[in-house]
Amino acid sequence: MQCTIECIECGTSHSLSERAYVCKKCGGLLEIRFTHLVDLDISDWSNRPLGVWRYRELLPIEAGANVISLGEGGTGLHECRHLASILGLKELHVKNEGENPTGSFKDRGMTVGVTKALQLGAGSVMCASTGNTSASLAAYSARAGLRCFVMIPAGKIAAGKLAQAVVHGAQIIEVDGNFDDAMRLVVDAARRDGSPYLLNSVNPFRVEGQKTVAFEINDQLRRLPEVIVLPVGNAGNITAVWKGLLELRALGLANELPRLIGIQAEGASPIADAFRLGLDHVEPAAKPETIATAIRIGSPVNWKRALAAARDSGGLIETVADGEILQAQKMLASQEGIFVEPASASTIAGVRKLADRGFIDPDEEIVCITTGNGLKDQEAVALSPEGRTKAKPTRESVMAVLTQ
Repeated sequence: MQCTIECIECGTSHSLSERAYVCKKCGGLLEIRFTHLVDLDISDWSNRPLGVWRYRELLPIEAGANVISLGEGGTGLHECRHLASILGLKELHVKNEGENPTGSFKDRGMTVGVTKALQLGAGSVMCASTGNTSASLAAYSARAGLRCFVMIPAGKIAAGKLAQAVVHGAQIIEVDGNFDDAMRLVVDAARRDGSPYLLNSVNPFRVEGQKTVAFEINDQLRRLPEVIVLPVGNAGNITAVWKGLLELRALGLANELPRLIGIQAEGASPIADAFRLGLDHVEPAAKPETIATAIRIGSPVNWKRALAAARDSGGLIETVADGEILQAQKMLASQEGIFVEPASASTIAGVRKLADRGFIDPDEEIVCITTGNGLKDQEAVALSPEGRTKAKPTRESVMAVLTQ
């Protein structure tokens, strides 16, 4: 493994053995960069089970490390023929990250991030979260024997996700504010000596684990699709996928790379707004609101890299309304048997919208990355009266319903 940590702004190098989240010189985000990729021996990949650690030569963890794993990665890539037909598409796949151990894609980053925390001698870890990050970090820190602190916006986290953090033993700090307030506070705390190790996506080791979804798509399809669509909140995932795709090309495993399409909810869309206006900065959303709690973020940390990923790949960042998200969630579940949380369903809503507009060609091969299991954020669906019929406890009443 030959890699360095470099600032994406000024290029300053940082040591792999130090706790560094942002550049100590200019405050820019840090990125792990591998050198001599063409010389990397990856011949053994095909002999290993599909999952994050299949690609350990491209993960910045020293050989012999105590890897903290719950069997993450190796999620299904499901061909969705019924849904493709409805949307007028030739080929549509869903990479269902809700099949990860804690039910979301965050596990890919946490297996690497928590492993690194142990290597650095950390006794505790922390994060700010809209839900999935806290659930994942709580589980992986429990596995590692580390104390875990999660900071959440009070009253704005799905019950299923909060339950996971509670049952895994995390210390939960509820902030009277939104996710951006919680993020600001944990970043400030991380600057202080003796603080817990920060494991939000500002941490470059998180991105390294998350990039493996791109490797898996390539292995499962035996090629790359023409379009990859994914939800965008704090934008760590689109950043990670693009990094993984670039590394595949550097390894000689891919030539043409797919267009990346990021989807934000209309009520929390600072990156989409910047993309649409051609800006090189984002205007944070002061009060982000959307039913898709996982992407209800007004000031995303990775906005710069998300814009670059969309632009460099020839893709875009688009928005969808909450109503479109809920329709797409039901459509995916009722047509393909895949139940995802609202944020994940934004990808299906985005494909539907962009196909109607002609930005997506019906003949293109499309992969939607759905990032979380539907049971994690089920309130909107559970309260819906749709599909329910009352019956009396009699044969006649039940038969009347069955023969309607």
